[in-house]
Amino acid sequence: MNNFSHFEEAENIDMPSKKHSLAQTNLTILFGNDERFTPFVELSLDATAIDLSQFDLKAKDELVPDISVYLEPPVDQEDVLAFDEMRVTKIPDLAIEVLSPKQAITDLLAKIKAYFALGVRSCWLVMPSVEVINIYSQGEKQTFDMNDTEIVDKLLDVHLPITKVFRIG
Repeated sequence: MNNFSHFEEAENIDMPSKKHSLAQTNLTILFGNDERFTPFVELSLDATAIDLSQFDLKAKDELVPDISVYLEPPVDQEDVLAFDEMRVTKIPDLAIEVLSPKQAITDLLAKIKAYFALGVRSCWLVMPSVEVINIYSQGEKQTFDMNDTEIVDKLLDVHLPITKVFRIG
């Protein structure tokens, strides 16, 4: 097998779909429109403080949530000459994972356990194909679907209309 074929196989494991992309984009916009939060897409988090192998994760020293949400941004917005970090050491308040069609839920649940070990306060598992969001925080799990009017993360005081996550417009 040539290197290109190996790369294609690796990329297809968790390749995002149109529904994945829409949910990720909509959530980023919803959090970005709330001045209390600063969202980042695909931000690399420094995970050297924990041993990721205990979660059966392939990653060695970093985790990359689909969306990281901060109450206090991990960057100095006033200093335009500030160093651009490749791997952020400040852990987000919220990590959001959006399930891709070829991903296993068990893999994302393992990542969520690792996020909590790093100090993330709340984790969301978004499942676009079934339009469901699970919120994990403080040892609790809440499930929201299209029968609910809004998603409520009590820990972070987040209230979002669920239809705006899974629908266009």
